[in-house]
Amino acid sequence: MANVTRFDPFQLAGTFGGSDPFDDVFKGFFRPVRPEGQQPVQIKMDVKEDDKGYAVHAEIPGVKKEDIHVTIDGNQVSISAEVKQEKEVKEGEKLLRSERYYGKVARSFALASDIDEAAAQARYDNGVLELTLPKKTVTAAKKLTIS
Repeated sequence: MANVTRFDPFQLAGTFGGSDPFDDVFKGFFRPVRPEGQQPVQIKMDVKEDDKGYAVHAEIPGVKKEDIHVTIDGNQVSISAEVKQEKEVKEGEKLLRSERYYGKVARSFALASDIDEAAAQARYDNGVLELTLPKKTVTAAKKLTIS
């Protein structure tokens, strides 16, 4: 006896090994266009903790220190930067290649303790932002005497 199955052209997901052939046609169609080989700019960082506070090292290459903004709100730290990257390769008067990237990158994270904003420090050197974030001293609860 022959097995007969019903073919549904609108239900292609299981027919071609689990993927729809039309997905490949439109794959990446709505994603931002980026020149081949160019990676999106990201803020990569290390966070270290000791008894007194936190040390943050964030890589933000190719950005001027005037374009970097750090915001501290309690235990929440936000780093943002405006990235303006230009790279031109010229040979004589003929422009062979031109790559530019303009945009804003941001990264936020929460720490276990509140930060003392008044004592916090930031330093930017060779594409690395160094933050020294001392912990806020916790004051013991004061017991009031009733008169």
